[in-house]
Amino acid sequence: MERRGRGPRGSILPAGVPARLSRSAAFDQLALSAFSAIDADWHDRITKLDLAVDDVPRISARNPRSVVWPPEVVADGAVPLARLIPAGLTRDGRPTRARLVLFRRPLELRAGRPEELMLLIHDVLVEQVANYLGVTPEVIDPTLRED
Repeated sequence: MERRGRGPRGSILPAGVPARLSRSAAFDQLALSAFSAIDADWHDRITKLDLAVDDVPRISARNPRSVVWPPEVVADGAVPLARLIPAGLTRDGRPTRARLVLFRRPLELRAGRPEELMLLIHDVLVEQVANYLGVTPEVIDPTLRED
């Protein structure tokens, strides 16, 4: 139905096609796809690790010129790309699971094209899973590319 002669209302793309996904939903699919490849090989050891996506990091560098991030943060200079939050206890004593958080906007900005984004997500996930398991990234993915 047209509204005041301005053309059809609503989306012109049918539901379910990739082009109709929001940017965050498309990123979530990329992250799950990259994580499933790692999970296929390491499922028994990462069953207590959750994957999450945040738009932007809530942590920042105090002095961006000389940033030294702790090992649980994967960063590009002063900008965190992902963070591993270890398992622990809530304030009322309930246990929490370990959580690997990817930061969508910094990752999208670092990767110019969708193909590069998938590779970057994979590399960050490999580094974080390796950190979680206490091994080197090459153990998780022997084909890890060098930049």
